[in-house]
Amino acid sequence: MTDARIEVVRRTTLSAGQAWERLTAWERHGEFLPLTKVHVDADRRGEVGANFVARTSLGRLGFDDPMEVTSWRPPGAATPGLVRIVKRGRVVVGWAVLTVTPVGPGALVEWTEHARFRAAGPFLDGPTRVVGRRVFGRLVDGLLADRPD
Repeated sequence: MTDARIEVVRRTTLSAGQAWERLTAWERHGEFLPLTKVHVDADRRGEVGANFVARTSLGRLGFDDPMEVTSWRPPGAATPGLVRIVKRGRVVVGWAVLTVTPVGPGALVEWTEHARFRAAGPFLDGPTRVVGRRVFGRLVDGLLADRPD
């Protein structure tokens, strides 16, 4: 499947474990994604098979973006963490891979998203890439930002 490939790379002074906890707090993603609320299956939040839905809407008009965690490996002291998410919606399809690699006292975060609006085919791939880099960059920056833990 050709699709919009979106990559966001950030260095953080947070430890890999702290960055992982913040980035995989799915319920917080809605704080940084415009017009979006995220609902999480709380019983399986941090494991393969966990499901969550990002609902993007303006008034009564909107769509659900259901996702499933298909790989879950938190970072170790010297090993990268990796989570893979598959988008299973009627509107948006694709996948995302998030890696968090320990680097000294901090971490390197890499978010790679492959997404497509199902009905549009490849016609929206270019605009999706441009907008996606901004949206996912804002998401990662927001989740990693200084805040009381």
